[in-house]
This record gives sequence, structure tokens and C-alpha cells, in this order.
Amino acid sequence: MRVLDLLTHAAQGNPSGPATIFRDRSRTWNEVHDRVGRLAGALRALGVNAGDRVAVLGLNSDRFLEIHFAVPWAGAVLAPLNIRWAAPENLFALNDFRAKVLLVDDEFLDQATELHRNCPDLTTLIYIGEQVAAPVGTLHYEELITAQEFVEPFDGDPDDPYIVFYTSGTTGQSKGVVLTHRNAVTTARAFCETMPLDRRSVHLHVMGMFHVGGSQPIWYITMVGGTHVVHAKYVPADVVEAVERHRITNMVLVPTMISALLDEPGVDDRDLISVRTCVYGGSPMPRQILDRALKMLPSWGFHQIYGMTESSGYGVALRWEDHLIALSDYPDRLRAAGRSIPGTRVAVLDPDDKEVAPGTVGQIALCGDNIMAGYFGNPAATAETLANGWLHTGDAGFMDTEGFVYVSDRVKDVIITGGENVFSVDVERALYAHPAVRECAVIGIPDPKWVEAVHAVIVLRAGEYTSEEEMIAHCRNLIGGYKCPRSIEFVEGPLPTTPSGKIRKNVLREPWWKKLQGMI
Repeated sequence: MRVLDLLTHAAQGNPSGPATIFRDRSRTWNEVHDRVGRLAGALRALGVNAGDRVAVLGLNSDRFLEIHFAVPWAGAVLAPLNIRWAAPENLFALNDFRAKVLLVDDEFLDQATELHRNCPDLTTLIYIGEQVAAPVGTLHYEELITAQEFVEPFDGDPDDPYIVFYTSGTTGQSKGVVLTHRNAVTTARAFCETMPLDRRSVHLHVMGMFHVGGSQPIWYITMVGGTHVVHAKYVPADVVEAVERHRITNMVLVPTMISALLDEPGVDDRDLISVRTCVYGGSPMPRQILDRALKMLPSWGFHQIYGMTESSGYGVALRWEDHLIALSDYPDRLRAAGRSIPGTRVAVLDPDDKEVAPGTVGQIALCGDNIMAGYFGNPAATAETLANGWLHTGDAGFMDTEGFVYVSDRVKDVIITGGENVFSVDVERALYAHPAVRECAVIGIPDPKWVEAVHAVIVLRAGEYTSEEEMIAHCRNLIGGYKCPRSIEFVEGPLPTTPSGKIRKNVLREPWWKKLQGMI
């Protein structure tokens, strides 16, 4: 089965049902199916052949969703570019990918023009914005669809490349993660087996569609023939309004988004009871945020996912029933990432790729049909990451006797201070227990005595104040002294994050280690 089949099935099974809602536009599954076939025909007429590459740069829209299907329908491979990147970063991705066509909206027209000048393989810009006339140098998306006849989909294989996500990463240079049709469909099925989904599902898209976490709902909501309500970006007040207006049943948020939603003025008085499932990821939800969410949003079921772009964004889940059992009987289990999802195997490995005993910390590894084909044009990195049939996540963690996986830290984020290993998440959990802390990250910085010292970067809640001394004393009441921060930096925030909401600790560490190099 290919991603195209998800759309065909939705159009056959729910032809007149609402497929997409964006601003004042609403289209049925039959209409979306027809538009995708026409856009694919337009791409072929522009010289896009099987195996060619097409990129897209823009905020969420109904057109961005259609592009997820139209590009493979034409036989090409799609690369959504990161809207948070500067032009030189996206130029690297475009030249690495060798894209022939770039679709772009109003927000990124200037960057697209610069990219076009500096990307020799890029021949065509297609405008997907809201202006009636296409800007100079671009072709209008709607005019291409209107002028083109519907074409049948390219006859490919489930293991053909479908989409390439360029990861911003938490460690360094971005790489293109190649996901196949089989990867995407396997992931969609896993979501359908682990969450209540059917054609009555109404999903609110606020996660960026350029990221795997924003693409997953495109796949699984289409698989069940549900409805996509699309917002260009995340605005808490707009989310509240959309839930009431469209009776939203499903969303994907990261913990910082949930916290912002809970802080939205008047949210207590709004009717948000239609939401059945809120998927969250990027990191376990701090207990303080979860407790507030359970109190303020009692009808919501929370579903934590653990994965990475290389695993199609899914691999382990802490389902809502797991949350409920943990809340009543096993509170420490709320720290878990969850158990493996259907079709995926999870293990904790030692440095020789041997599975370790329950409770022993090692590197978390995954295998299954959701695992990437590899890194685009980078066989060495592919071989290293997929060694011995396992996707090596780079996360340190352990598995308990019940199969629940606990993420201790990124392997590269473990702080070795005075010969002792300190997992930053343990320190962050203690910091989050202080009511003044809105967001925090713990990193290792160079220290002449300890080699590395524990350093905390903290964003305080509005109107709150605390001191370095108070925070360190607070931590000493909760964790061992050697784990406590030796220094604390208070910043305005927000902290730098990847599109999935993971804090980019490499960005926070870099100035400290560069300073050390300058002193040597």
C-alpha cells in the first residue's frame, strides 16, 4: 500500500464528507482527490518525471496538505523545507536534494527568490499563497489545477522513496531522512490501532506540516476519511475558537504548547469537551503541566509518542489508559515514554548492540517497517545509524519488566561531572517542580575541576521571581547534591527548539565550549 491509496480510499469511502477546512474554504474528499490528480498532471507537464524531486516551503494550508499526495501521485519525491531555517540552511537542503520545483507561499517568497538564484537544479517556482495573481517569476497553483486534466497515479512500489525530511537535529549538520510509502502507511496504521480514530475524527493541524509530527495526522486522518482543519500556525486563542467552532476531536501538541493553552485567558470558560485525544511528544510532559491539564481539560485523553524522524516519528506510546493506570497506581510510570507500538520492536542495547537486562541503562533502539530507508545521499551515516538492523536513536534509557521504556537522556547530553553520570532530565524534573519555572534545560559546561559542571538555563513564568541560590537549594531537596546545578542562567526565552519541541541543547552548549577553545 502507498500513501496515494490512503487518499483514494478516503474518496471512495467518504466521497462527500468534509476533507479539508482552511480559513473560509471547505472541500470534500472527492474534490481533494480530483485536485490532487490535476496537480500531479501539472507537475508532469512541467517536466517532473518519476524519481524527480519537489520541495515545498510554507506555513500550513489546505494546499500544503494536497501537496503531500500530489507530488508522489506524479511519481516524484517530496521534501518539505524547514520554515524556521534561514535561507543558507534551506539552500543546503535544496542543493543536497537537487529539487527541480519549489512550491512557496506568501510568507517565504523572498527566501524562495534567493534560493532560486542559487540552486542550479531548481527550474520552477509554484505560488501556493492567497493572492489572486501569481507573483512575478512564479506559476499559480490554482491556475495549474484548473488548466490540467486529472491523471492516474504513478504506478510505483511501497518501498519507493516518498518524502525526505531534513532534520534540524540536536547534534549538528542536518541530514535528509528518506521515508518510503511503506514507512508512512505503517505509521498511519499504528496510530489507528493505538488511538480512537474514524471518519468522525476532526483533526486540528497546528504542528508544522514541514515536520514529520505535522505530516503524521495527514496520513492517519486520511486513512480513516476524517476531517482536516488546518491552521497556518499555533496561536492558543485560535485553537480555543477552532475547537468550539469545528468540534475538534484530535490535536498534536508539544508540552510547551499545552502549557500556553492552559495559560490562555478565559480557557476555563470555553467549551473544549469535544477533544478526545491530544497527542504530545518531544519530551515527557512535566507533572505540573499534566496535573493542570487534567484539572482544566478533564475530557481530554493524552497520548504521548516517542520516536524520531528516522522512525517516521513513532515507535513507542504511552496511551491514555497507561496514563490513567499510572495516575491511580504507578505514578513513576508517568516518566515513561511508553511501550512499543504495533509493528515496531524496541530494545535497549549495550555498546556491542547486545540487549541489556531490565532496569539497565543503554541506548534505545527500534526496528520495524516504520524505520527510514536511510539518509539521502549519505551511506556512511546510514550504515552507522542502522547498524545490525537497529535504528540507534542516540537516546540513553532503560526498559522495566513490564516493557515500559524510560528515556534517561540523549547519549550526547549525559553530563559526566567528577566521574559521575548525570542525566539532565533528572535535574530538569526537579527544576520543573518549582512553581516559578516555565521552561528549563540542563547542560554540561566546561569546568577546570569537574571537567563538566551541571548548568541550568531557566525561563520563569510571567510575574515570578527566584534566585540562583533558591533554585539550587530547591534541587538539593529533591535530588543528589552532585546532580544539582552549579550555576543557573535566567533567560527571557523561549529556548531554542527543534520542530518537534525538543530543546536544542547543542545550541545552548556551543557558546560555552567555544569560549573554552578560545582560551586554549
